[in-house]
Amino acid sequence: MSDGNERNQDGNNTPSQGGEQTRSSRLSLRPAGRQEVGRTVDAGSVRQSFSHGRSKVVQVEVRKPKRNASGPGAGAAARGGRAGGRALTAAELAARQRALEGQRKAAAEEAARREEEKIQIMSAAEAARRAAEEERLISEQKAAEIAVLKESEQQAAREQAAAEAAARAAEQAAAEAAAREAEEAARAAPLDPRSHSTGGVQLAAPVQRLRPLAERAIMPPRPVQPSRPAASASAPARNNETLHLRSGAAGGDDERRPAPRRSGPGAAAAPQRRPSAPSRKGGGSDRRAGRIDVRAAIEGDDDKTRSLASVRRQRDRERRQAELERLRSDQVRVVRDVIVPETITVAELANRMAARQGEVIKALMKMGVMATAAQSIDGDTAELVVEEFGHRIKRVSESDVEIGIEGVEDSETDLKPRAPVVTVMGHVDHGKTSLLDALRTTDVAASEAGGITQHIGAYQITAPSGKKITFIDTPGHEAFTSMRARGASVTDIVVLVVAADDGVMPQTIEAIKHAKAANAPIIVAINKIDKPGANPNRVRQELLSHEIVVEEMGGDTQDVEVSALKRTGLDKLEECILLQAELLDLKANPDRVAEGVVIESRLDRGRGPVAAVLVQKGTLRRGDIVVAGAEWGRIRALLDDRGRQVKEAGPSLPVEILGLTGVPGAGEPFVVVENDARAREISEFRQRKIKEKEAASQVAARGTLDQMLARIQAGVQKEVALLIKADVQGSAEAISTTVQKLAHEEVAVRVLNASVGQITESDIQLAKASDAIIVAFNVRATTQARELAQREGVDIRYYSIIYQVADDVEQLVKGKVAPKHREKFLGYAEVRQVFNITKTGKVAGCYVTEGLVKRGCGVRLLRDNVVIHEGELSQLKRFKDDVKEVARGYECGLSFAGYNDLREGDMVECYEMEVIPA
Repeated sequence: MSDGNERNQDGNNTPSQGGEQTRSSRLSLRPAGRQEVGRTVDAGSVRQSFSHGRSKVVQVEVRKPKRNASGPGAGAAARGGRAGGRALTAAELAARQRALEGQRKAAAEEAARREEEKIQIMSAAEAARRAAEEERLISEQKAAEIAVLKESEQQAAREQAAAEAAARAAEQAAAEAAAREAEEAARAAPLDPRSHSTGGVQLAAPVQRLRPLAERAIMPPRPVQPSRPAASASAPARNNETLHLRSGAAGGDDERRPAPRRSGPGAAAAPQRRPSAPSRKGGGSDRRAGRIDVRAAIEGDDDKTRSLASVRRQRDRERRQAELERLRSDQVRVVRDVIVPETITVAELANRMAARQGEVIKALMKMGVMATAAQSIDGDTAELVVEEFGHRIKRVSESDVEIGIEGVEDSETDLKPRAPVVTVMGHVDHGKTSLLDALRTTDVAASEAGGITQHIGAYQITAPSGKKITFIDTPGHEAFTSMRARGASVTDIVVLVVAADDGVMPQTIEAIKHAKAANAPIIVAINKIDKPGANPNRVRQELLSHEIVVEEMGGDTQDVEVSALKRTGLDKLEECILLQAELLDLKANPDRVAEGVVIESRLDRGRGPVAAVLVQKGTLRRGDIVVAGAEWGRIRALLDDRGRQVKEAGPSLPVEILGLTGVPGAGEPFVVVENDARAREISEFRQRKIKEKEAASQVAARGTLDQMLARIQAGVQKEVALLIKADVQGSAEAISTTVQKLAHEEVAVRVLNASVGQITESDIQLAKASDAIIVAFNVRATTQARELAQREGVDIRYYSIIYQVADDVEQLVKGKVAPKHREKFLGYAEVRQVFNITKTGKVAGCYVTEGLVKRGCGVRLLRDNVVIHEGELSQLKRFKDDVKEVARGYECGLSFAGYNDLREGDMVECYEMEVIPA
């Protein structure tokens, strides 16, 4: 360890340790005239060697307590200090103690003052930040308003700004060029030897006040490099200031070691060295070179300040923490919009309110509702809970998914004329389909089973005038009431077909009621006028009883005499329809999403679900996403009434659509929606409603518990279980309605399922499990289903005419009805004498007065024409022989089973029970 060089009392530098003058001089804060006797700090350097071969020089300072020197040099060192080296008196000690206490108090006050300044600076900085933020928001708002009001001036401003930017860029380029020239000139200029001599001294800057840490962290000042005065000019004038010795060259260990002090003539003759240029890497000359200056170490200002980004992050963390604490302490309550459906679980309600489940359960308990987190509560109770928590409630219903799917009302300017929709109605076999075939020049009636129409059809024809008419053909059988009702509900005009040789029939009356319910005008078409015995006037007279007055009889209802077979009167019928359509002024908007109604639907083996629809509004196109009843799908193909593919269908045009996920119900409305997600949501809601309705009907069919117990005591109720499979939805619906009307008071008719499509294995299994009969109407079973039915013994009955189905089901019901027991009178016998036999008991000797008496028949004992006993005849004897019967006018012996109270003069009535089939 090196002690360095020390000064003597004369101020001359004397080498220590044997005149070692090549050592670096250490930095010192002591004035030149101060003696070294009371020195309290020894400085030096220590070289540390490590095992991996590297070494490091460390500056070491040893602080020693002040004490009087003793030894040979004590007298010489004491001449510059206190006189004589005496001990302090009591007064001096007390004064020293007071001075130390004052210094400590001043230090404490200074620390408190600095802390207060730090808090004030942070508060002021926060207030300034908030003010700046508010000012920025206000300025942005004003700038937006000015930009809206002075939009025309922006172009000129941008042009001026561009010109100014170009000018500034030119000035900046010129300034940079001048700066580079000045820097190159400064580098090329010779150095001043007086200011760069080795061992020269530079006076340190005056000690400034230590700035608080908060002030230095928030607003760090830009360090300024003080100018370097010449050592020779400033040394004599600043003897009382601290001197900083500057080392010559930088590099190696010599840079960490202070340069040796030189005095006398050798100092002037020392060679001068140019100081190394400060490195610009990392911030230039205003950054430290990696070591701490003595003044910086004393003042505590080592330029290690926090960056602005660090300060901002710290403030953001503190602000977030404060907001979190305020929320946790419930000082700020957040009001939310809570959506509440018809039923909701307690856990979901708590989640939507962002509250704890325990708090919600506690609120329910206060209302008297005991519910767990997994239980559901109704919407009214949930609304009370939400209001108690201070949130805003928004009630929704499951049916809200259907809101807005029907579109908006059309304006008068968007409406365009459309073709009339005409429904042909009437009694069975009155020539409705034949009339339509004559209009369309087709032969649909020939393909109908049994010669009657059992499907609803829709067609469009073009009249000779070029106008189009859409016809809907409805069945006339009494079972197809729902089909006629659907046809009347979607129609504009009803054509009532009445046969001239048959007159008004029950289904004709029903068609009149449907037309009046739909408020549709009626045109009477009197058909079959070419047949012998046709009387159109009788038809007109019969229609008067149903409030249908034709024009020939002074009414407002048009009537036309036609013949579908001879094709007479068809043009007049078309004129009447077009005239009625003009009076109705039928219009629709084709430029909107399509809406309409499903006329009929079926399950095709090769094409899947097929639905015949009638477009009422808008235009239906291929690729549209439709919702039809509880089914949805994307339209893959559109087919007209003749099976030709079309790209779009306008108002009043009947088409068949392919691409649905299932078979929709006949009569259900259809609408085009914007996407498949909306369609799927609506479809799932409607399917869920249908399942709930079916479940409710099954529960209602089972009845109450008392009714179930009564049926159990009376015996198992008989029933006929049917599984109906039809070709179209309308036929399945009609058959289901027809067979349910055939139920008996003892035998119920239960329809397991009424659907469309071929018979599959799942249908066979369902029928086997329920012991049901499968009714197949115009459909057949698959090969696998047929084999399974044979193995399982399931009865499949095929039909093509609906009244055959009704007749067979009626026979099945009658076969299940229990037979009736009827009493049959046999005869009377008069008791003339009573015999008492030991082992047999009393035996009545009787005379048969009427009819006959049979053994084992039922008997009633009459006394004064009052029945006193009813039982069975146990023995019948004539003389001593048992006989089967005794005829009138003969005597016999009668013995009653379990009864002996017989008297002379009693009458015995004989009868037997016979079984009568239902």
